[in-house]
Amino acid sequence: MLAVIPARGGSKGVPAKNLAPVAGVPLVGRAVHACLGARSVTHVVVSTDDPAIAAAARTAGAEAVHRPAAIAGDTATSEAAVLHALDAFEATHGRAADVVLLVQCTSPFLTPAEIAETADRVLTGAADTAFTAAPSHGFLWRETAEGAEGVNHDKAHRPRRQDREPEYLETGAVYAMAAPGFRAHRHRFFGRTALVATDPARVLEIDDPHDLARAKALAPLLDAPVTPGFADVDAVVLDFDGTQTDDRVHLDAEGREFVSAHRGDGLGIAALRRAGLPVLILSTEQNAVVAARARKLRIPVLHGIDRKDRALKEWCEAEGIDPQRVLYAGNDVNDLPCFHLVGWPVAVSSAHDSVRAAARAVTVTPGGAGAIREIAAWLLGPELDTPARTTPES
Repeated sequence: MLAVIPARGGSKGVPAKNLAPVAGVPLVGRAVHACLGARSVTHVVVSTDDPAIAAAARTAGAEAVHRPAAIAGDTATSEAAVLHALDAFEATHGRAADVVLLVQCTSPFLTPAEIAETADRVLTGAADTAFTAAPSHGFLWRETAEGAEGVNHDKAHRPRRQDREPEYLETGAVYAMAAPGFRAHRHRFFGRTALVATDPARVLEIDDPHDLARAKALAPLLDAPVTPGFADVDAVVLDFDGTQTDDRVHLDAEGREFVSAHRGDGLGIAALRRAGLPVLILSTEQNAVVAARARKLRIPVLHGIDRKDRALKEWCEAEGIDPQRVLYAGNDVNDLPCFHLVGWPVAVSSAHDSVRAAARAVTVTPGGAGAIREIAAWLLGPELDTPARTTPES
């Protein structure tokens, strides 16, 4: 069962569309994760002409197949990309696929269950091809020389919704084909075709910047809550103002600044240290209070930093840590470059809207009220117990 995700580098509607993050994960990564989560899918391949997309695909857990320029232009069909990927897969693995899936990463809310159900229609022999479609009871119209006329209804007769059979709108998200038949017909529809009804509320195809903005706004509502565990993270990097504080500053008559910190956050950071996770404070503020708090917590600090993403990348290189294994917690737009660098961008619940939209996970607790304690509980459990390190069996 081979899932092929076509993902060209060029996009006129949304530049670098397939790498655009929704809830902190590039669109191509979301598609890969959905395929890997489908119970019947055994292999996932991303067909691309772009090295950055290939790298993101491999990071997400897929294989990447380089797509030749001849089938990577604006006029190239998805079928051509799938056939090429099918050939490359079979040449690499030395065996043929039974069922091949075409999965589009421009459908960000596609679920593993929908992929599995579409694949099963072909795998079980119930159909030769299958696709996802959303039920609709809408009245369609078209313009004619004589005026507007009904397409799927008689305008003189308007039956109630409950008296009409639903029609189905192709979502463009996933298609399943028996591989031998697909090779013979070179088209995604042949033989007996089955449709898999999906939730219309989750149907969104990203073609322009407005679609992408809608996807980012809908992700907190449609995505299943996902938080990292101890096995997912090798380091924790924390913004300071608005993340470890409530983003307010108190001043005395001499202009000295004071902030409030939460004792629970200190408890959580201490537990992370005991668990062996490196913890770093990274702040743009050149303020003595940031350094003092870091000393109190006994963790390193980089503050007064203009390019936080550059500083974070250099720190990861010095520590030998893969940025994709880093949890970064922030609250405002100056954290977004770091969000794009790490594997686990996390926003506190009081963060700016654009930061919450870019996050892979969002705390329930606001900054300065125990949000870091909450993150520590994600990784270590509510009791903040240090997980036992697993060692290879001798």
